[in-house]
Amino acid sequence: MFADLFLNPVTLSVLVMVALCLLKFNIILSVLIAAVFAGLYAGMPLNAVMGAFIPGMAAMNNIALAYVLLGALAYALQASGLAAKFANLLNRLFGKTGWLFLLVLAVVASFSQNLIPIHIAFVPILVPPLLIMMNKLKIDRRAAACSIAFGLKAPYILLPFGFGLIFHNIVGTQITTSAFGSETAGGAGAVLPAYADYFDITGEVPALAVSIWPYMIPLAGAMVAGLLIAIFISYRKPRQYTNKPLLVAAKVDEDDIKGEFKPKHWGALLGACATFGMQVWANAAFPGSPLWALSLGATCALLIMFAFGTLSPRREKLNESIKGGIGLMGFIAFIMLVAAGFAGVLRATGGIDTLVQAAFYLAGDNRLAALIAMQVIGLLITMGIGTSFGTIPLIAAVFVPFMMMMDFSMASIIITIAAAGATGDAGMPQSDTALGPTAGLDADGQHDHIWDTCIPTFVHFNFPLKIVGIIAALILA
Repeated sequence: MFADLFLNPVTLSVLVMVALCLLKFNIILSVLIAAVFAGLYAGMPLNAVMGAFIPGMAAMNNIALAYVLLGALAYALQASGLAAKFANLLNRLFGKTGWLFLLVLAVVASFSQNLIPIHIAFVPILVPPLLIMMNKLKIDRRAAACSIAFGLKAPYILLPFGFGLIFHNIVGTQITTSAFGSETAGGAGAVLPAYADYFDITGEVPALAVSIWPYMIPLAGAMVAGLLIAIFISYRKPRQYTNKPLLVAAKVDEDDIKGEFKPKHWGALLGACATFGMQVWANAAFPGSPLWALSLGATCALLIMFAFGTLSPRREKLNESIKGGIGLMGFIAFIMLVAAGFAGVLRATGGIDTLVQAAFYLAGDNRLAALIAMQVIGLLITMGIGTSFGTIPLIAAVFVPFMMMMDFSMASIIITIAAAGATGDAGMPQSDTALGPTAGLDADGQHDHIWDTCIPTFVHFNFPLKIVGIIAALILA
């Protein structure tokens, strides 16, 4: 059983990927090598490995397209001067105190998950114009990375809006499916009497009838603690940076930044609102926050900006924005595609099931050991596939019946599933929670993705989530 746990293709391939990334090897090649290693180690022929890898990439097609188009929108907003105007506003209001700016940055980042659900696309829009001000204040960009990662992660854990609604729906749906479809839980279509009150069985499809968000409060508190530690303890000392030109930057007239609002600015603002409006409409018309709404919203925004003259008078400006968007977000989009292929290979190896079974066997009847095992498994799986949302279905199928068998309360089950899925999202090289901060903070080439984003966010968010998740589950057991 120890071999099944530590010599598992999931465990070893994740270690290979992390080791290569720590050595500053190319991220895409690191993930690809780890995927091939996992498949070959599991005894799969090479054609079967690639046969699982390529279709796995298809799962991220919508997100990859959305990121490139949102990158084009970010580039266009840069060119209009609107992003710099907003950055100047933040500079005037909060640009004299480093820690206050970092807290405001975390709040602004939080809006990208709920109020204006464009996820990481706000980073290349807002952060690059702020780098000079951050350099003047000598803000450690590792703290800024933690602030942005907090805003990308904490809101979907706690709040049932935007991306949080998706996360909570996944948690509730997968717990319901696992509870009613397991022999341990009472057989397909049934559930143990002790848990019956938590499910709505009046409809054709049973559903978890309790709200998820109250159980997320301890986990959100862990995120807040990690953020405060990063800002006020770990990275409070000044760090020197040099003012350098941006690697991918749109040409902006100084008058567009400091002058009055022009039609091009109103066009840019209306385009940004259109992106948000498309999300609101899509969520209402097609429940579940369809990912294509991001792509369609960005496309509408670009057309509006073209019509208002933000990208006129030459059509070449539109082409320039698309190319600039590829420069800003194309690399991130392709990493997401490769990470999805890696996830497909890990599923095909069967190593996830073996890993879970070995951990539960070693934990035995010890509740604390079982909770620790579940958090470690969730971390390894999320590290492998790069997304907490995709981890929930993989772990719930086994965790829920097991916890019911051990008589854990529904509160403990919800917290454990959510915490085990969420840990690992921050700090993984191929995760958008890590790629997003780097996209903005490395705009001038002075921020390392692994050492300045991945490691700080991993330490300050995953460890608190694990500790609080285990303690809360034990207290509420």
